[in-house]
Amino acid sequence: MQLGRVVGQVVASVKDPSLEGHRLLIVQVLDEKGGAVGRPFVAVDAARCAGPGDVVYLCLKRDAAIALGDKPPVDATILGYVDEVAVETEPGGPVRIVEWKDALRGR
Repeated sequence: MQLGRVVGQVVASVKDPSLEGHRLLIVQVLDEKGGAVGRPFVAVDAARCAGPGDVVYLCLKRDAAIALGDKPPVDATILGYVDEVAVETEPGGPVRIVEWKDALRGR
């Protein structure tokens, strides 16, 4: 799974029938500090809750199709909305809440 920020939406008048009713969103993958990684790409919003500026978690490649019932031709699927992130300061060490939600939302 990956963390990402929704940076846009795709409007498609024609798409695969298995994707009817699903929104297509443009997502930028984020690193552990909230920085952009790579180029933005299109993901299917399976959670049906994401919008521009939201931080989401998503799966890629084969797992993306499986998340939608293993039928649609997709490479990325948004699974849910991120409320907060906790990380270990060192392997096996204490966990702390990362305070970068506002930064991820573009504020």
